[in-house]
Amino acid sequence: MISGDTSQREMILRVATKLFAGLGYDGTSTRQIAEAVGLNVATISYHVGSKRELYLAVMARANNAHRAMLETAVEDLVAAPQEDKLATAHRLIDLYIDFCAEHPEFPALWTHRWLADASDVTGLEPEYVQPLAQLVIDTIKATLDVDPDADVDYTVNTLIWCSHSFVLSGVFDKAGERHGADDPRALRRFRAHMHHLLHRALGLPGDPP
Repeated sequence: MISGDTSQREMILRVATKLFAGLGYDGTSTRQIAEAVGLNVATISYHVGSKRELYLAVMARANNAHRAMLETAVEDLVAAPQEDKLATAHRLIDLYIDFCAEHPEFPALWTHRWLADASDVTGLEPEYVQPLAQLVIDTIKATLDVDPDADVDYTVNTLIWCSHSFVLSGVFDKAGERHGADDPRALRRFRAHMHHLLHRALGLPGDPP
């Protein structure tokens, strides 16, 4: 059974995640979060502490979901029979794109940081981003028949950059209309493009799926 305190804290984290993702850490005040939740500032502080502590809790919560997805995908790639590893690696691409599309707050939180938001809250990238990216990089190098001249580090980061940008910004069509992850046709086209781009960048054998 979830206690009232736990339930309120979870509600605060969900609302704070949306506000930090939309406005950034610097653009969001504790008062805004309190008003959006329907509680007073003192109650917010009781459950999560200061704005900085709340932000750290939001980022930890987002990272936990991201880590669970990636670690499972990596475990599947390592465990896959040799003849299935290529298909499993492409499945990892799909899982990452799907995760970003289903949780747009995740790329939004990190994109704000890339644009110098929350510059006084340091240490999150080496704690959360680098270890998971390195896990994927190392696993690809160890399990796939990668071209020796391929830059696996930049290829993995290309997946991150492109997926975040597509989910948050989409792409323009010939008429100047923007289409993103909420457009099934655009999402299919983006997904196919990423499969081809990463397959070729890594110099993998055969054709991408």
